[in-house]
Amino acid sequence: MRKKFTLVFLLMFFYLAIGQDNNRKFENANTAYNAGQFEKAVLIYKEILESGEHSAALFFNMANCYYRLNNVAESIFFFEKAKQLNPLDDDIKVNSTFAQNMAIDAVEVLPKSQITKFQEGLFGLFKQDGWAIFSVFLSWLLVVFWILYLRNKIPLLKRIFFVFTILIGLLLVSSVSISFIKSTNEAATTYGILFNEKIEVWTEPNSRAEGLFFIHEGTKVQMLDVLQEWQKIRIANGSEGWIKGGKVRSLKSFK
Repeated sequence: MRKKFTLVFLLMFFYLAIGQDNNRKFENANTAYNAGQFEKAVLIYKEILESGEHSAALFFNMANCYYRLNNVAESIFFFEKAKQLNPLDDDIKVNSTFAQNMAIDAVEVLPKSQITKFQEGLFGLFKQDGWAIFSVFLSWLLVVFWILYLRNKIPLLKRIFFVFTILIGLLLVSSVSISFIKSTNEAATTYGILFNEKIEVWTEPNSRAEGLFFIHEGTKVQMLDVLQEWQKIRIANGSEGWIKGGKVRSLKSFK
């Protein structure tokens, strides 16, 4: 028992030490950034990332460094990562737009239907973990109101507790459903940022196919399929095609 306690204590001390070290590094990187030492700041931010820690603030600061260094693809990639963790932050949105303006390809996004906008807004209320926590909270609340309903002897209060129990139950079902759909969609959909300076998009995965158009570094693509050295991609305007030897970094990656 004492050995287990000692091991737990050592692990807690270890992670606490890492956290404090990363906080110190983060401040040093911020100091370097404010001094105009953007390359030095990036190296320190990368050290934090390599330790396994990531946050919207870390990705945001890395993106700003790369923006100052005129590194289009890296800047856009880390702004997208920051948006994943904090999609409602105005600073991230604004600076991300500046980075997008550096990209050569000005891809017009397909207009979204009202249903799609509503769905995205609903799904975006919480991150995946947030929906899970909300569902657990509703589960406890459902149990409390059900117990109050069963134990209460006053007819009026009993009816009120019953109505609230039904409403909370429906809300719980909706929350679990949204969490499941959101998780399924995220698992099935992979986006990435193109790191090739310039690459041609083809109709089919062979060099005898017809060339459709060129895309450049920093373009956000949806990754649809892979066939040997070919990747099928879709860009924001809905255009699809195959690229050969594409350097596409998945936004599911943290590095």
